Amino acid sequence: METFYKKNMKKNKLDFAKKLLSSGELVIFPTETVFGLGADATNNKAVKSIFRVKKRPKNNPIICHFKNINQIEKYFTLNKFEKKLGSKFWPGPLTIILKKKKNSKISKLVSNNSNLVGCRIPSNKLAIKLITSFGLPIAAPSANLSERTSVTNIKDIDPILEKKIFVLKDRQSSYGLESTVVRIDDKNRIEVLRYGSITVEELNKFAKVKINKKSSISPGNLKKHYSTLKPIRMNAKKIFKDEGLLNFGNNKLKSKIINLNLSNKKNLNEAAKNFYHFLHKLDQSKCKKIAVVKISNKGLGKTINDRLKRAIK
Repeated sequence: METFYKKNMKKNKLDFAKKLLSSGELVIFPTETVFGLGADATNNKAVKSIFRVKKRPKNNPIICHFKNINQIEKYFTLNKFEKKLGSKFWPGPLTIILKKKKNSKISKLVSNNSNLVGCRIPSNKLAIKLITSFGLPIAAPSANLSERTSVTNIKDIDPILEKKIFVLKDRQSSYGLESTVVRIDDKNRIEVLRYGSITVEELNKFAKVKINKKSSISPGNLKKHYSTLKPIRMNAKKIFKDEGLLNFGNNKLKSKIINLNLSNKKNLNEAAKNFYHFLHKLDQSKCKKIAVVKISNKGLGKTINDRLKRAIK
């Protein structure tokens, strides 16, 4: 009886989220990367409210989430290489910049009136159920106030957002870092516009990769982004008395206030999963500043270091 009740509770919450989206309202929902602040991607008014609620600059584009490639093809053109790349990494944390079809009903606001939009198919089961039930693509940046730290744990959602917006609850995100954003050039090279949960090394196995982290068509490329409330110091070799410690691996460093270790074994997958949640914990602690030890600048370490650098600026 209890199992039946819980299943129906989940179903009712999903139905409620669908009704909100259909009414042009916002919904916070889980993905495998970070929690998203979602709206009907075809509704200008709904998309506009994302920017208003987040206080997000209009020139910072929003990714659109789909249930499958067929749904993407309804609104966008994909060449053979883009389909092949999507088939390899979807569902999952890869966003591909695609060109809208002339009759596409995707709101111009998601990409600052550009016909190029970031598209992805999440692998989180609840996210797919929501998109499938709703029947339309969902535009969704991370569920945080603009420039602030992304959210991967339900406990870390900003109270300002939680009071205003319905939250479709789920466990902690399985990846912990945003999707990797790419664009395919005319030579079928993969241009990485934002480091993310899929590494450059993984993409290099598929095709030749080049890096461009200054593109205006990708979200997350503003100079200041992903910021904590407290100042961060990278590559710390000693810890000052007012600092909390974000550690990585085994060493003798220790804070007198708070110590969190992304991964004792220097496992970058574990570190990525813990990253944002630990930053939130440090922000809520009694420390005045955050010291972060050196993190390997390879694989997911590149993404973590990218986020730290943008948080400092």
